[in-house]
Order: sequence, then C-alpha cells, then structure tokens
Amino acid sequence: MKLSDFDFDLPENLIAQTPASPRDSARLLHVGPTLADRHVRDLPGLLKRGDLLVYNDTRVLKARLTGRRGDAKIEVTLHKRESDDTWRVFAKGAKRLKPGDRIVFAEGFQALVLDKAETGDVVLQFSVGGAALFAAIGRHGAMPLPPYIKRATPDSDDERHYQTVWAARDGAVAASTAGLHFSPDLLAALDAAGIERAALTLHVGAGTFLPVKTENVEEHAMHAEWGELTAETAARIEAARGQGRRVVAVGTTALRVLETVALADGRLRAWSGDTRLFCLPGFRFRAVDLLMTNFHLPKSTLFMLVAAFAGLERMKAAYAHAIAGGYRFFSYGDSSLIEKAS
Repeated sequence: MKLSDFDFDLPENLIAQTPASPRDSARLLHVGPTLADRHVRDLPGLLKRGDLLVYNDTRVLKARLTGRRGDAKIEVTLHKRESDDTWRVFAKGAKRLKPGDRIVFAEGFQALVLDKAETGDVVLQFSVGGAALFAAIGRHGAMPLPPYIKRATPDSDDERHYQTVWAARDGAVAASTAGLHFSPDLLAALDAAGIERAALTLHVGAGTFLPVKTENVEEHAMHAEWGELTAETAARIEAARGQGRRVVAVGTTALRVLETVALADGRLRAWSGDTRLFCLPGFRFRAVDLLMTNFHLPKSTLFMLVAAFAGLERMKAAYAHAIAGGYRFFSYGDSSLIEKAS
C-alpha cells in the first residue's frame, strides 16, 4: 500500500494544545454500524457488563534532558531503555557526537556516548542506574510533549495532564493517550456498570512520533518498544474470551501488546520483550474486539493501525465526520470507540 492511501486534510487548528477538563468530558466518536457522537463519560453505557478493559499502566518519564559536551549544548530525548544504566536517545546535534564523548547534565549526573546507530539514534551509558537514574531523570528532565503541541517548554499542568490515572511503571517517553481520558469518577462508573479492567505494560518510545518516509508503507521500520503481559492478565483475558465477553483495548499500545502475544487461535500467554508490530490493512486481529483510541495524524502508523482494525474506507469516513464536527486530534484531543470490522 502507498503512503498517500492514508493521507487526509487535517486543519491545524484541530490539533489539541490542551486537554479537556474534566478528563472524561472529551468527545467520543462511536464507530460501530453507524457513527454516533458521544462523550467519554458515556463509556459505561456504550460497553456491556462483563466487558474487559485492558489498559497500559506505563508511566511517562521526564525524558527530555539538556546537558553540555564541553561548551556545546546537547539536548537528548530518551526513547528506549537498553539496560539498568543505558538508553537509546534521539539527540539534537547528534552529528557532533562520537563514541567516548561525555555529556554533563548536572553535578554527579552525566552520560558516556557508547555508540551512534545507523538509524540516527545515540546510545548513552549514564553515571547512575536503576532507581537512582529514574530519580535523576525526574529531577533534571522535562516532560517530553509531542512536537505538535506548540509550547516552548511544558508547564506544571502538563506534568499532571500528560499522565494517566493508572500510571504505575516508569519507562515511557510518551503517554498512552487514550488513557488520559479516564478519571476516578469514570472508573467508579465503569465498576458500577460491571466493566472489568486488567493492566499490561508498553513503554511508549519517542519513535511513535517519527513520520513514515517511505511511499511503500511496508518498507517502514518501526522502532522497538518494550512491553509485558503478565500471566495473571493473560489468564483474565483468556477467561473473558472463553465466556464470550469482549476485550476492549484502551489505546493502540495495549492493542499492540495483545496482538504481538496472541497465537494463531487467539490464545495468550505471559510475555515480556520488544515489539515492532506494524498493523496495516490485511492484518488479522486475534485478541481485541473493540479499540478506544484518540484521533491520529495523516499518514501516521497509528492511523494505519485503526484502518487495519476497522477498514480504511470506514475510518476515512469516520475521520471526515470528526473533522467536519470539530473533534480535537491527537494526544490532548478527543477519542473514539471503534468496533472491529467483521
């Protein structure tokens, strides 16, 4: 398929710069047999008792770090943890860096350049590791807002807004944005409606923002992201499916873990590791029945994923409806609840 197959005109003013408040007041487009304009707070009535929501419990790090290599200012954005003290990063001015260089971020907090990959990213080994490294990142880093949010620096509101209510495991450098719409009140309403929940983890990397540059989309290389599905969550999903209950992925990140792990017959197992899953039309979804996800950018791998899940023409029609209706797009934007194509 061609990149142009996934293009559409998106007015720039529809790219949300701030989130809805309260979180669950965001609009929700229900993409079923017909299109229905709702709100996220309506979710308990749109789902069925016994449905299982599977969400991503990753926590966003303050992954943008500014330091110096000698007199030169260096800005890096973490995107994938390689070991206890080593990360792959995107670096502004990466061409000036070479293995053996040291970048000083603060007193007692620096990194050694180990390698420069052919893909353009840089491998850094930090002077501290484990919990101490996460603490240093928290002290000296900044929230890595997406490039289409036009603020020079994130503010204190962003540190609160760009984190889900269920964030628990440090490691992401971008939010699982469908989860940003959930509030304690909405969770209580879902509980009262008999909607169940289960957690998995995918540490979203900054590669999620990289554009597709190949006209033949099958040639695009996805960046690896680390995830985990525990035996407990796999068993709960297996039980739900065995009882004819639906599995609802909250976000493309949750869907990608489940479809990475799913066997040919849809069964799941405990798993941890990297995924580079790239879903294009023709992909056979085995584990997920419904997908809740925000509105994505033209020609993005995420729009390709929803087109694979529900059908390209169906999603183009849904997006045309959303644009005409003034829905807000991407990370801080509105959401959708999509039923899988039959």
